[in-house]
Amino acid sequence: MTDPTSKEPGGAPPTAFLDVRDLRVHFPTDDGLVKSVDGLSFSLERGRTLGIVGESGSGKSVTSLAVMGLHRVTSGRRSNARLSGEIWLDGRELLAASPEEVRRLRGRQMAMIFQDPLTSMHPYYTIGGQIIEAYRVHHDVDKKTARKRAVEMLDRVGIPEPHRRVDDYPHEFSGGMRQRAMIAMALVNNPELLIADEPTTALDVTVQAQILDLIRDLQKEFGSAVIIITHDLGVVAELADDLLVMYGGRCVERGPAERVFEEPGHPYTWGLLGSMPRIDRDQTDRLIPVKGQPPSLINIPDGCAFNPRCPYADVPKDNLTRTVVPELREVDAGHYSACHMAAEDRARIWTEEIAPKL
Repeated sequence: MTDPTSKEPGGAPPTAFLDVRDLRVHFPTDDGLVKSVDGLSFSLERGRTLGIVGESGSGKSVTSLAVMGLHRVTSGRRSNARLSGEIWLDGRELLAASPEEVRRLRGRQMAMIFQDPLTSMHPYYTIGGQIIEAYRVHHDVDKKTARKRAVEMLDRVGIPEPHRRVDDYPHEFSGGMRQRAMIAMALVNNPELLIADEPTTALDVTVQAQILDLIRDLQKEFGSAVIIITHDLGVVAELADDLLVMYGGRCVERGPAERVFEEPGHPYTWGLLGSMPRIDRDQTDRLIPVKGQPPSLINIPDGCAFNPRCPYADVPKDNLTRTVVPELREVDAGHYSACHMAAEDRARIWTEEIAPKL
């Protein structure tokens, strides 16, 4: 894993398959500038899965749309989003690329599974027709060949009777089946990068498990790099190799998923873990919620954005937590945290106060 603090815009092309450098996505509004993503850096290799977690409004989905180049237009019109930084995909810099170049990459080299397939799919066209169109955009084949490919993909994702269901409309599929169809559409061109934005939201737990197993199996088959965006730590515990925790448009912790779960280095991550139900131990107490509300992305608090909700904001001396934005610092090999607390204070609080309650 590369050091996320070392990526500066304007540097040499990266060696990682996906490399995001100091990404900023801001939206001017009548009330002020919304800093949805404010200086995010990370990298991802082929065959690995990165989980991006955080509360609603932390910048997770905005990041994924930036990688896909979907902030450039909104409802057919040019978006007012202000993007800066760099997004490198297999040696190509996407923010500086033309919309046409990004459009050629979208669907073939990178694809996205959206949160709600019912609104992401066109209601007036059949499931098969939409998969066929996605395939023919990138391949010079006739409709018969593309239809055969669509049926094959529906079969691969577990749709029963794919030869018949290929002619059904989105409203004729259940929620889990629509999500499978969306996965089939995303994978029809064998993309090297797959972004799944809340892929199991509103699905029952049995279907959730099936969808996660499907993503894992297809990743092994295609060798894709995968980004899972979710607020559910149980999902990333199941799938992710690496974990990135976002808060207030920034990364507050990043590292190997196993290390972040075993010994997290940021109070916000402690809060997320405390609010997650566990079945591997007796749970006699109520879950511990993260007190307070996420910050406004127009008026982000000075210093650490988490400081108004942090029980340990007064641990660092000189009021640093409320005045200075913390930088990502390495707390362990490949494990980074953006917190002003000294390593010994974090270790003591985690060992004595937090871990025993989880």
